[in-house]
Amino acid sequence: MSAPPRAVGAQPTGSLAAGRLGVPAVLFFVMSAATPLTVVAGVVTTGFATTGLIGIPVAFVVVGLVLAVFSVGYVAMARHMANSGAFYTFVSRGVGRPAGVGAAWVALVAYNALQVGLYGAIGGAAGPLLKDWFGINPDWWVIALFAWALVAVLGVLRIDVNGTILAVLLCTEVLIILVYSIADLTSPAGGAISTATLDPGNLFGDGVGAILVLALLGFVGFEASVVFSEEAKDPKRTIRTATYVAVGATAVLYTFASWAMTVATGPDAIVDRSRDESVGLIFGLAGGNLGSTWVTIGEVLFATSIAAAMISFHNTIARYMFALGRERMLPAALGRTGERTQAPRNASLVQSVIGLVVIIVYAIGGWEPTVHLFFWAGTSGGLGVLFLITLTALAVLLFFRRDRHGESLWSRQVAPAVALIVLVVVVVLAVRNFDALLGVAPDSALAWAIPVAFVVIGLLGAGYATWLRGRRPAVYEAIGSGASTVEPASAEA
Repeated sequence: MSAPPRAVGAQPTGSLAAGRLGVPAVLFFVMSAATPLTVVAGVVTTGFATTGLIGIPVAFVVVGLVLAVFSVGYVAMARHMANSGAFYTFVSRGVGRPAGVGAAWVALVAYNALQVGLYGAIGGAAGPLLKDWFGINPDWWVIALFAWALVAVLGVLRIDVNGTILAVLLCTEVLIILVYSIADLTSPAGGAISTATLDPGNLFGDGVGAILVLALLGFVGFEASVVFSEEAKDPKRTIRTATYVAVGATAVLYTFASWAMTVATGPDAIVDRSRDESVGLIFGLAGGNLGSTWVTIGEVLFATSIAAAMISFHNTIARYMFALGRERMLPAALGRTGERTQAPRNASLVQSVIGLVVIIVYAIGGWEPTVHLFFWAGTSGGLGVLFLITLTALAVLLFFRRDRHGESLWSRQVAPAVALIVLVVVVVLAVRNFDALLGVAPDSALAWAIPVAFVVIGLLGAGYATWLRGRRPAVYEAIGSGASTVEPASAEA
């Protein structure tokens, strides 16, 4: 075996900084990724507008319950392993090593799409504010580059530094949602608060598939709690608590905010106003209820919510790359950490380069960033994560079938089985309605090419693992093993 050159300022131990993140810090990371204000302003109105159904508040309740049931088996399995690879590790240990590598490749593509897609949104969110305040109107890519630089610098710093920043951004973001929602409830259309949109019957209709998928995409990020397990103070308790709180708090916040919007517009008007005003609806209601100052505050926090999601997803992707580099699924240099910060420095830098390349390519190509980068990449990444969550539910079932590990019947079989069945149904609905989710014509090549691409990527990853089994058996055996059993990152297997 030959030793690769050691990266300057990096240590070959392949270990992240243990004990730096408590429940609140992990919670800030996973909920920031969900971009609550972006979901309430954009996903909610998109759901009303595209489906014509008024059952969005109930859809968030249903999806929250499904993900809570999924989390039972998810956190149960997490109790028996701490690995920043998350889906990669779970699928490897449950379904098998080839499937695990396939899941890893899908995860890298999906999370990268979610992260870099946000660079297409930050310009549209921050641009109008810069014009109003300073009279300047920079191109979207200029704003995106400033955001990129911020994320790149934070990515190589200590994880708790990132957590502190996200804490401030997320708390203010949630606070403005609550302020807007309470104002909506105190100014109901027709003078009376209506609970009509909370009727479960509103879910039934031709658009129920799309509405459930949109609601589920609003939760993407909650599953990343396991990614930070190696850096948690008490992995078993921290990850369990953070996951459940993230799902529950997100479901309550989305349900409350979406219902409050229907109260302010009136149930009969929410669809038409969503079609007419789109993202501007929540700010238009705030302007009428609270005044222009509160609108400006909300618009600022809308931009910072996108920045917070960038930071969160960047950290998630860097840790996926780190886990794969540590186990030689990617170059071993990615499995090294900074000496002082113990952050996955090399993996973070690679992720920054990917983001920079995407911004430059879109800027040179003159492509529209909001739809062609943010919306398409974000929706595609969300679909990839949905595939991974479903596969992970199967992995949990198979993992506990071989060994109960002292877990209850509910945790190891019943909850994962129920979650798997429901998630398979949601996957089918997502694929069937993917044209509507992307906002393209039913005969558009994108509607089938993106789901097929994820399948092909997964198969290629599985094929690579199969090749490793014959050519590099030591590397193959270490797949999904984490920090405890892999060789040091200073040697090449």
